[in-house]
Amino acid sequence: MRLYQLDSYATRFQAQVVRVWSDEKGHHAVLSETLFYPESGGQPADTGVLRGPFGEVRVLHAYEEEKAFGDVVHVLSAPIPEGVEVEGEIDWNRRFRHMQRHTAQHILSQALLRAGGYHTVAVSLDGPICTVDLKEEVAEAKLQEAEALANFAVYADYPVEAFWVSEEELSQYPLRRPPKVQGQVRLVRIGDFDLAACGGTHLKTSAQAGPIKVLKWERYKGGSRVYFMAGWEALEDYHAKHALLSRLALSFSTSPLELERPVRRLQEEVYALKGENLELKEALVEALLPRALEERVLLVPAPVLGDLAKRLLSWSEKTFLLLSPEGRFATLGPSRQGVLERLKALGAKGGGKEVVQGSLPKEKVAAALDPGLVS
Repeated sequence: MRLYQLDSYATRFQAQVVRVWSDEKGHHAVLSETLFYPESGGQPADTGVLRGPFGEVRVLHAYEEEKAFGDVVHVLSAPIPEGVEVEGEIDWNRRFRHMQRHTAQHILSQALLRAGGYHTVAVSLDGPICTVDLKEEVAEAKLQEAEALANFAVYADYPVEAFWVSEEELSQYPLRRPPKVQGQVRLVRIGDFDLAACGGTHLKTSAQAGPIKVLKWERYKGGSRVYFMAGWEALEDYHAKHALLSRLALSFSTSPLELERPVRRLQEEVYALKGENLELKEALVEALLPRALEERVLLVPAPVLGDLAKRLLSWSEKTFLLLSPEGRFATLGPSRQGVLERLKALGAKGGGKEVVQGSLPKEKVAAALDPGLVS
């Protein structure tokens, strides 16, 4: 029996171990009944512990042997004996967050349907950032409308209830989407806002799912993928972002909501400085080029080492060695591999084709500034 379908808020239960086995994937057990939700429908599995005469083992995962009606298999941290009585306890904090994500997803899917006629085709609730995949491509304005509608449903504090109906009775219920199972079907109703077939765990009221925050959307498989957060995880996300904005605002001596202006001004200054820096590098390369052509072994600033080497490629067929004070080097020309071997004797490492680049110990730079290395 799947006890979580009777009470999603229960955390402990008693059961008998009816089947156990171990294989290359781990240790497995089937119980006479369980509160552990098996991964399905986009909702992650519960984790927790089993206690018994064997002590305590962790439940690492749970899955269905057969979708919807098969046995729930518990993946354990260690083997346990068959036939013993056990007490199971789920990790409540994990379960409650899953319930917030799942109920929020039902609410948001209905809001998307009402706001823009967008149909949910798949969901993922694996992490704090959840996704809803839609058949259609969304419009930004409709997405904002759906977010507002979803939060109005949160504030309405609708009761959330689950009940079973037969396959023959389904036509009497205005479901948001057709069920994927046959026979007895479990429906989840959120007040008069949403009704859908679902075997997952849910909250008692819609208010416990809030807030619901849409983060972004993207085109996906001819439709759309909408990213959202809900409940405690949405609040934690807000807290982290607010704290970050507050720190940044303080460094700019402004308020968080006025931060965009100084950041844009800083970006403009950075772009201007990058342009000036590029011009200076080009000028320095032009100034160093005649000397490099003459001396062939030259100490140059690291920022222009690569650019100067590229310029030398188009100017001469001689062999050159460029070194920076920090130990970076570039060598090119017919004897570049020979130069690399000589530099390796000084502790250098590097490689390349037309231009061989690398580094050597800083204290060996003076020794490498030997014109004989390129002869």
